[in-house]
Amino acid sequence: DGGSDVMHLLHLEIEPVRCDFQKGPDGSQSNGVMGAALCGSSEALSRCDTLFLKRDCDHLCKVWLASDEQERQYYYETLFGIRPSVTFSTTDGSYGTYSSLEGEIVNDYFSVSAVYNETKAVSQSIITLFLSQLGFTLFVLLSLSVLRYDAGRLVLGPLRRMLKIVAFYAKNPLSPSPTRESTGSLRSSSQNQDDDDYDSEDENNSDKQLGTYETEQLINTVTKITDLLRKCWGVAGAGIISSNLARQEGGLTTLFNPTVPGEAVYALFAFVAIDKFQHHLHCLKGDIMILINDIAAVLHEEVYRWGYEDRGQCNKNLGGAFLMVYRIGTVAEVLEKRDRAEAVIFSAKGKQSNMRNRRRSGQLTSHTRTSSSNSRNGRSVDSIDLSSLPGIRSFTDRAILGLLKTFAGIHRDATLLKWQSDFRLGAGVHATSIELIFGMDAGWAVEGAVGSSYKIDATYLSPHVNMASRMMSATKQYGVFFLFSQAVQGLLSDNAKDKLRHIDTVTVKGSSVQQKIFTYDAKVRSDFFLYSKTEDQADLDSERYSPAIWDTDQDIVAMRNHIDDDFMRVFNRGRDEYLAGNWPKAISLLKKADRIMFDREVDEGYVSHVPSDNMRSLSNVLDSSDIYDDEYYHEEGEDKVTRLALGDGPCQRLIAYMNEMGGQAPDDWAGYRPLTSK
Repeated sequence: DGGSDVMHLLHLEIEPVRCDFQKGPDGSQSNGVMGAALCGSSEALSRCDTLFLKRDCDHLCKVWLASDEQERQYYYETLFGIRPSVTFSTTDGSYGTYSSLEGEIVNDYFSVSAVYNETKAVSQSIITLFLSQLGFTLFVLLSLSVLRYDAGRLVLGPLRRMLKIVAFYAKNPLSPSPTRESTGSLRSSSQNQDDDDYDSEDENNSDKQLGTYETEQLINTVTKITDLLRKCWGVAGAGIISSNLARQEGGLTTLFNPTVPGEAVYALFAFVAIDKFQHHLHCLKGDIMILINDIAAVLHEEVYRWGYEDRGQCNKNLGGAFLMVYRIGTVAEVLEKRDRAEAVIFSAKGKQSNMRNRRRSGQLTSHTRTSSSNSRNGRSVDSIDLSSLPGIRSFTDRAILGLLKTFAGIHRDATLLKWQSDFRLGAGVHATSIELIFGMDAGWAVEGAVGSSYKIDATYLSPHVNMASRMMSATKQYGVFFLFSQAVQGLLSDNAKDKLRHIDTVTVKGSSVQQKIFTYDAKVRSDFFLYSKTEDQADLDSERYSPAIWDTDQDIVAMRNHIDDDFMRVFNRGRDEYLAGNWPKAISLLKKADRIMFDREVDEGYVSHVPSDNMRSLSNVLDSSDIYDDEYYHEEGEDKVTRLALGDGPCQRLIAYMNEMGGQAPDDWAGYRPLTSK
């Protein structure tokens, strides 16, 4: 069979038997020619042996001479190893006549029966079936992989990213927005770095941009909702967002509970207000929102840029005022930072040596250890010295730099400068300017939510927040743009302290604590645009901060360029005499300092063409006294408002106060005065 060693034809019978030699050994006619030729006699068997092996002849004869089909199948299986399932039997025939040897005409059934071994065909069929099943299986798997790819790309991947976004915000609610679209220059590099924390590994494929598919629209929605929560609640709402999005044991989330308990934190608090806001509101009506947003764009940009590790956050927009928060950390975090710093300064070896020495001298007792432990666990938030924290000086420096950069920014921002020519504000003659006033304090506050399940506000409750507000309001009394509390001044670097001026010692309304107040002498200049930088350059300046920036940065130096050593020497002497109660001498020195300031500004060309509300309030105070007629205040041809605007506000404020009190310190003068107005 084509060279194959497989026996294909197993059995063949031709009937009827017409010759005697075709009959079987028993004389029957059922075995045909093969039986007679090979198995009929010993002679026949010898002929078989010449064709086949004797063993095969015996097997063939047994099969051929089998009495029935079942016995024959048995021999196939036992002798040749051929299973019945691989054999194929066929019979074909028809009736006809033939002449026998005797000459008779015989009518008989002529037939041919054959049994074939289909082992090879069955093997080929099995292989073909196996290959077909294998191909079908591979096709199914390939189809499933395509479906899985689509399901992962269109459903599972976006859902996974949504869950990662939620988990990421639960861990750090103040993280930047994860949208791929550019949101400006603010921290663009930080955003790209933070995106890696929750984006799947194939997120950067251009075919999978947000918004391409319906599920991606859900991602956009989740992102916008969390982004709105972050922007609406700010840093004070971080705990609310985190506690409500965080997973509990078993992967479930908590029920919505916006009124979570508050937490004591340490921070720098800065209030920033729009000067002459009521006037702007009355003139602009609905467009006041545009002005506020234009100012906020500059303010928030600089605060975020200069805040240490994005710690600068806007907590509230209160119409014409903004509350900026520079969060230092919770009480536990602050203590941990301080302890780590102590561990670095005082090595373990030094501590052990010190402990051994104290034990030898008997100075360390169980009572001492217990008292120390108790005092630590019950430490008051007011008893922690923030100035001992590592890095607090650069932290505070950067916070104030953000405010100073805002001051410079609003006077060179093209959008804000256009408001000065708005007819509604300046009657078409540039009779107005957009100014901000700043106040800052440092300390603790309770951070949390105030309200109910119907409406909540994430805020800070603390006397230090109120103090920052008082500092901001007091700028109008002193005719300055910046006021900082003594707590803030104590956290600054030496370079920054040298640039602040101690202008008074006061107690504010609602507090009996006396403290020094400081200002940064910033003067409005029309040439701030000369020092403008690109967003990338400004970001680079922030990243490369060092204390030397107070003497090298063009904005910082320019806004304080009107202050010289002669003025500072005379002013400091006058202030010290004022605090010491020697008011006549103080008035004389402060008048001299104010005149020095006026002459320098005139000589250098620092002309403020639009007096601020601060100067106008001082003008009203000085109108009630005769000091304006003094030679230090008035020379022939000088305009009163211009004279005040170019003078020194703190000098004028202290002179006015002492004149209101009769020019002599009261008997109970303790070196400070109360600020009675908010």
